[in-house]
Amino acid sequence: MSIKTICIYGAGALGGAFAAQIAHTLRGKVTVSVIARGAQLEAIRDQGLSVVYDDGEFPPISAQVIATDDPASLPPQDLVITGLKGHQLSAAADGIASLLHPHTRVMMILNGIPWWYFHRDQDTGFAERQLPHLDPGGRLWTLIGPERVIGCVAYQGAEVIKPGCTKLNGQGHFFLGEPNGELSADLQALAALLGEAGLDIRPTQRIRDEIWAKLRGNAAFNPISALTRALMVDLMANPGLAQMVRKIMNEVQAVGTALGCRFQRSADEQFASANGFGPVKTSMLQDLTAGKALEITPLNGMVVELGKLVDVPTPVCETVLALAQQLDTENRR
Repeated sequence: MSIKTICIYGAGALGGAFAAQIAHTLRGKVTVSVIARGAQLEAIRDQGLSVVYDDGEFPPISAQVIATDDPASLPPQDLVITGLKGHQLSAAADGIASLLHPHTRVMMILNGIPWWYFHRDQDTGFAERQLPHLDPGGRLWTLIGPERVIGCVAYQGAEVIKPGCTKLNGQGHFFLGEPNGELSADLQALAALLGEAGLDIRPTQRIRDEIWAKLRGNAAFNPISALTRALMVDLMANPGLAQMVRKIMNEVQAVGTALGCRFQRSADEQFASANGFGPVKTSMLQDLTAGKALEITPLNGMVVELGKLVDVPTPVCETVLALAQQLDTENRR
């Protein structure tokens, strides 16, 4: 895999930070472009992208990149990195497809269950099963193809504090994996390039384990924070809400385990570690206050759907799902 051209499709908080880091660090080695819109696009065109850190441990960075809202105006890319959420991807299928050449790989940074989840899955007996709620009409499966995907699970808090500028919560890390579990040449080349750009990249043969490990926290904290408008530290300080968090974590673990996931630590251990979180504003709460559609289906929706597939009850997730869906409807109305 030769990577000379990279397009970040969806240059919001994390996507913008990726673009800035790569363009700043690998200047002259790769050409970086971004797909953005609205005030974010205008700011990137006028001032470039910038990244600051909330703890001041790392110096701020900035970079100039090619910015457009029309992917068809760009040539085919060697690598596409999507910064869109799972519920936003289907609408972008045509745009992403326009950036592909025969050997393009697509690195998808996603929370929750991804649309390609069962592609070449060897643990469940559901290989190649599609998920219409994540990929209506199979557009992503057809136009992009799961065989192009390299999965990415990101542990990095990020927030756009003004157009063109992302604030990061420290320096995060990122798990990358092929759906089939191979440590392929493409995966190793991508990991090496992003590592050269200063990112903490961790290739894995079991990307689904990492998907479920992060989902266990996201499915609990994201919707409850949106429903209550509370920061994570405040959720954990409320005994009733903290117990709801614990119950959702246990439900997610049960579904993931039934689908062959191996958790490195128990739900109780993850719950205990959550007491150390500070005043973190979840991505779903950020979207709620910005009037954006909420990332409900890839998180709680898929836990409920896959729970039914493997006959694992998820009563608390079902309750939170119904409440969050109505919240989303009313908020956008």
